[in-house]
Amino acid sequence: MSQTIKFVSKQHDFFTTLNQRVNEYFKSRNISRNANSSMVLKTVAMFALYFIPYAIIISNNYYNTLGFYLLNALMGIGLAGIGMSVMHDANHGAYSKKQWLNDLIGYSLNLVGGNAFNWKVQHNVLHHTFTNIEGVDEDITPRGVLRFSPHTAWKPFHRFQFIYAWLFYGLLSFVWIVFKDYGRLARYEKDGMVKKQRANIWKEWSILIFSKVFYYAYMIGIPLMVLPFAWWHILLGFFTMHYVAGFILAVIFQPAHVVEGTEYPLPDEGGNIYNTWAIHQLHTTTNFAQNNRILSWYVGGLNYQVEHHLFSNICHVHYRKLSEIVRQTAEEFGHPYKTKRRFRDAMIGHYKILKELGKKDSMVGQLQPIKA
Repeated sequence: MSQTIKFVSKQHDFFTTLNQRVNEYFKSRNISRNANSSMVLKTVAMFALYFIPYAIIISNNYYNTLGFYLLNALMGIGLAGIGMSVMHDANHGAYSKKQWLNDLIGYSLNLVGGNAFNWKVQHNVLHHTFTNIEGVDEDITPRGVLRFSPHTAWKPFHRFQFIYAWLFYGLLSFVWIVFKDYGRLARYEKDGMVKKQRANIWKEWSILIFSKVFYYAYMIGIPLMVLPFAWWHILLGFFTMHYVAGFILAVIFQPAHVVEGTEYPLPDEGGNIYNTWAIHQLHTTTNFAQNNRILSWYVGGLNYQVEHHLFSNICHVHYRKLSEIVRQTAEEFGHPYKTKRRFRDAMIGHYKILKELGKKDSMVGQLQPIKA
């Protein structure tokens, strides 16, 4: 991060009032901010959705290669579910009031091929703090053929991204787990992010390498040894799982920030953003399908992105109730509360902004929120 970004507005009344109301919500009902019994049951369900198909694959109790690929696809659904509904809360410190339990459950990301430390830096520190700020929020600055911000350099092929982006979304999980984790940890160490997290780089490298070896051993090594399929079927099954997971993760996360109506503020030459951090989140984040309880259950409340960004240390099982408080308070203080009524609306909004950002002269979302 080459420039130090600061939120310089002094008008904190909105977030102060909102915090008071949220605190009162939990206090008056005498309930915990963390996971409840339904969250524990969901945790079991998500791990079952991943590991039961794996056990069936290893047992070879199916009849053909089609069954093999379908089971891998089902594992992909479970993998995405673990990421969105279990690991996500834990690595935000929201699953339990006991940090050791959050850490333990957070390492489920390593169990399914990722790296918890990298994720915390990229997601908790960079994305949640500097949402939709070009050059800092890595979620809107993907390297390669996608343009998610009007401040990213335009290339002629971007005009077609509204078509090809959907194909690349499936690569998200595969590229992240197989390639990106190594370069990302090296870059975070070079940029001083490891030191800022008070982490030991040798410990983090050891964890990354050991967990990757373990992951590849049970996901690729064991199937190669016990299954009657050619090696390329094993690798293609592995890719199928990640393609399904990657596509699900992309179409859930992208409509929260890369969608019609969100903004892409830039700091001034001094690195100043003229809003408070909380109000900045309202300008750069969008909810969707808030009344779809089935979707909300599976995606870990990530259709309530506004509430998640403002209160990431609260377990997602509470977001639906908190959304009423957040909406009311935002409207009371004259701030936006952005939401799409249906998941389909969010997808259409994302499609439209992909098309808009494919234009060389795109100005979408460039307006800086008014100075407070």
